[in-house]
Amino acid sequence: MAVTPAAVLDAAFDAARLDDTLAALADPHRRRVVDLLSERPRRSGDLARQIGLAPPAMSRHLKHLRDCGLVEERHDGPDARVRIYSLRPEPMAYLKQWLDQMEALWSDQLTAFRDHLAARAP
Repeated sequence: MAVTPAAVLDAAFDAARLDDTLAALADPHRRRVVDLLSERPRRSGDLARQIGLAPPAMSRHLKHLRDCGLVEERHDGPDARVRIYSLRPEPMAYLKQWLDQMEALWSDQLTAFRDHLAARAP
């Protein structure tokens, strides 16, 4: 089966997307934001209070999460300064798919190793 240029670009895009997701989740504050947003959408000020961060620090974390696609923001009501953040499911679904593939790979490797050891046993 020939590898097309589009497939190479898709693989590079998927790898970059996975890298961005893992980099974002490497920070404990951003993981806590994801945990809180998994319960329900929240305002940035509410997130900052619950996590114990100053609003400028929370803003930087939320920008990072937005830039990598993990969260999205919307403006509710007449005040455009009020932003509501919610999780986007696609990056986490892709991460889960990748983890499932890695689990299957390791399961196959360990099964082959067990079979190899069993074949060598007296």
